[in-house]
Amino acid sequence: MKLWLLLVLSLLRAAGSPASRPKPACRYPPSQWCRSLEIALECRVQKQCMELAATRPQRPPPPVAVAVYYQSLCPGSRLFISRQLFPTWSLLQDIMAVTLVPYGHAQVRTPPQGQPNPQNPPGECVNVTVLQEVPSADAAECVANTLQACLVHLSGPWALQIVSCMESSADPLAAARPCLQLFSPSVSWSALDACVKGGLGRRLMLANAAMTRALSPAHTHLPWVTLPTGSTRRSWRSKAISLSLLPVWSASLYQGVKPAACTGAAVRLDRSFC
Repeated sequence: MKLWLLLVLSLLRAAGSPASRPKPACRYPPSQWCRSLEIALECRVQKQCMELAATRPQRPPPPVAVAVYYQSLCPGSRLFISRQLFPTWSLLQDIMAVTLVPYGHAQVRTPPQGQPNPQNPPGECVNVTVLQEVPSADAAECVANTLQACLVHLSGPWALQIVSCMESSADPLAAARPCLQLFSPSVSWSALDACVKGGLGRRLMLANAAMTRALSPAHTHLPWVTLPTGSTRRSWRSKAISLSLLPVWSASLYQGVKPAACTGAAVRLDRSFC
């Protein structure tokens, strides 16, 4: 028993001896010792910093940025979002970051100079008082675009699910409320309605207009999809066969470990909810 105690005491004394610890003979606090090689050398902790770096988990590479420029009621846009984009994102959501830009071929309507129109503030494409009552097809498109821009802003990560739910419905505008309640119940319909009718919705549409006009090359069809390819961005038109290759391109551009959906590995389904 005494020998065991002596062994423990000797180990504790050795661990606490100055010779066993790196000497903090530097002007940096311990939290900064491994910030750079120069600091590690000055503080004589290069070995410890190398060991720390070897055991620290590496940050995963950023997801592939996919931007979709579309019109909410355009048949081609609706089919692409509901039948290609959303299924692809469902499989590859860990490596994909989707940005939805509802605007398309729209144009910003501004009052003539010197003739302010209180019913059509600058940047508003149509004056809408009730979402369910729109006077024309153009107005319906504008409401749907503004509504989905507000959805992207208010619901964050749930936006694509809500938008896909709307686009797969026979009447996207009528489906907006139940789709919102299904996928993002924390966002109230009154908040969404206020965004569509108020200044926030107009500002969001102006931002989408600026993003769409900044496309190079300019879009000629909808949907218009961009993916990063090095220092440039690759664009595809709605009728191009390349749109069907979105999963392949997204997986090939990702710099990290490919998910099982890309490698063909068997995926075990979690049926614990049944």
